[in-house]
Amino acid sequence: MAERILIVDDAAFMRMMVKDILTKNGYEIAGEAENGQQAVDMYQEQKPDLVTLDITMPEKDGIQALKEIKGKDPEANIIMCSAMGQQAMVVDAIQAGAKDFIVKPFQADRVIEAIQKALS
Repeated sequence: MAERILIVDDAAFMRMMVKDILTKNGYEIAGEAENGQQAVDMYQEQKPDLVTLDITMPEKDGIQALKEIKGKDPEANIIMCSAMGQQAMVVDAIQAGAKDFIVKPFQADRVIEAIQKALS
């Protein structure tokens, strides 16, 4: 069975790019969320194998969502996505339990490598 992934990004275009990369590589999309609160709610409902989580989002940012999801499920596999220049936030995310991070704009091979590593 294909691994199920929840894609979280406030930009629909970015979600579409990630979804395209994942579906072409045999992953199933568990759902899409556009802010941190939706991410936490959908994680509870869907129980995906992995979450790609944008750092900068409205309502609740990726770091807050990461901490909340990890608080409810310490085993959660989460990969942070960030634009260049967000290194300090990336360090926070890794310390809070993120498995890896991918820098935008996304490169398909880097996305797949990060996901395979996080799920292994």
